[in-house]
Amino acid sequence: MNHSSTLTSPPAPRNGLPNQAPPAVVAAMSLWLFAVAAGAFEAVLIVSRALSSGAAFGELLPQIAFRLAVFAAAVFLALRLRQGRNWARLTLAAGLGIFGTLSLVIEPARWLLDGGSIGEAVAAWAPMDFLFAGSRILHLLAVLGAVTLMFQPRANAFFRGRPA
Repeated sequence: MNHSSTLTSPPAPRNGLPNQAPPAVVAAMSLWLFAVAAGAFEAVLIVSRALSSGAAFGELLPQIAFRLAVFAAAVFLALRLRQGRNWARLTLAAGLGIFGTLSLVIEPARWLLDGGSIGEAVAAWAPMDFLFAGSRILHLLAVLGAVTLMFQPRANAFFRGRPA
């Protein structure tokens, strides 16, 4: 009996369901985790700036607690996404894909609509502003990429094939 083939071949699906998430779902999960890391980095920059401007740490606690709760929820949902939980996919798409994206872009959009100049703003930026802008752009791209990947055909088939 040749045991080498059983050691290298993937396990057979149980109940007709694949055991592994397709690459699009794994990549979406990774992008959600990257978005969380970018958001955490941005939060550190925001808190650092506020503290250096004289804000008391206690004043920042509600904002910090809210962000930590959102980050924890996003990690929880991203891990459930990889397990094929469609409710996690829909929650991520609506909660962070729509409302989270709006929270990332609404302030800059308002500023631009009020006549803000990107060139003038960038000319006045300090190094921390460049770090924040770069992180925010990567954060936004990660969210948009994750949402797109979660609804690719193979991802859709993976989520359809899972029990509720």
